[in-house]
Amino acid sequence: MNDVLRFQPLYQERVWGGRRLAEALGRELPGRAPIGEAWEIVDRPEAQSVVKTGRHAGKTLRQLIEARAADLMGPGWDKTKPFPILVKWLDCRERLSLQVHPPAAVAPSLQGEPKTETWFIADTQPGAALIVGLKNGVTRAQFEKNLADNTLEALVHRFPVAEGDSILVRSGQIHAIDGGNLILEIQQNSDTTYRVCDWGRVGLDGKPRQLHVEQSLASIKWDDFEPAPVRAAPTSGVIADCAEFRIRRVVLDAGETLSFAAGGQVRILSVVTGQLTGSGKGGLARGENAVLPYAGEFTFKAAAASLVLVTENFAGHID
Repeated sequence: MNDVLRFQPLYQERVWGGRRLAEALGRELPGRAPIGEAWEIVDRPEAQSVVKTGRHAGKTLRQLIEARAADLMGPGWDKTKPFPILVKWLDCRERLSLQVHPPAAVAPSLQGEPKTETWFIADTQPGAALIVGLKNGVTRAQFEKNLADNTLEALVHRFPVAEGDSILVRSGQIHAIDGGNLILEIQQNSDTTYRVCDWGRVGLDGKPRQLHVEQSLASIKWDDFEPAPVRAAPTSGVIADCAEFRIRRVVLDAGETLSFAAGGQVRILSVVTGQLTGSGKGGLARGENAVLPYAGEFTFKAAAASLVLVTENFAGHID
C-alpha cells in the first residue's frame, strides 16, 4: 500500500464553534450553524473517515484496515482493532467547558474511554489562553467548595498562548480551551468527555448542557499542578512523547524534502502551514491530515516554507 490516504472531513456542530475553518483552511462548510470540530481521521462505530482521492476513494478507514491490516498498520495488527488516533481541527470561537477525560485505571468503572491529547495552536487571537491542570496546592476539598460556589476559575491553571505553541493534555488533567483559538488536536481514539462546569452556558437547543460532576471528581488527578506548554520555535523537534503517541514538529524551508522509508511504521502527516508536493503520490495543502501506511515509501517536498506535524509510535512499531 503505497498511497497517501486523505479523508473527507466530518464537521460537527458545537455551541462554542464558529465558521473560521472556511477562512483559515479554505474549506466549504455545511449549512450556517457554528462548526466547532472537523474530524479529520477517525475510526469509530459512530464516525468513519472516508478516503476522498486515489484508488481507495470511497472506502472507509475501517474497510481498509479490515482488508489490508498488515500493509496499513504493520505486521501483526489485529484487523478488528480500531485506528488508535483521532485527529480534529477545533474552531473555538467561545471558551469550551471545563472538562476532564478519565485515566485508563478509572475509565472502565465509569464506562468511559481514556483520552490523552495534544493541542497545537495554529492561530490565536490576542489574549486567548488555555486552561490545563490545577493551580499549585489546590486540594479536592477546595475544588468541591469552589464548584458549589461557581468560582472554579480561581483554582485552575490558565496561561496565554501564541501561534505555534502546544501542550500535551493527559487523561485526568482538568482543562478548557479559551475562545479565539484555532487548534489541531491529535488524540487517542476516544470520545469520552466529562464536563465539570459549562460557565453557565446553554446548548444549541437553548437548554443547559449535561454536566458529569461525579465522574469528573473521580477522574481528576489531584496532584497535577501547572503543566508547562511547549513554546513555538523555528526549529524541528519533539513536542509530545507519551505512551500513546509521539508528535514531531518538522520545519521545512521551500524546496526541502521529508522522506519516510517503507516498512518503518504507520504515521500521520499534518500540514499546519505551507504546502507539500508528493513525488507522484499527491501533495498536501495547509490544513490537510493524511495517513502514511506502514508498507509505503513516501517523499514530500515543501512548495513553500512549511510546518508539519508527524504523529508516530501509536501502532506498536518504533523506528
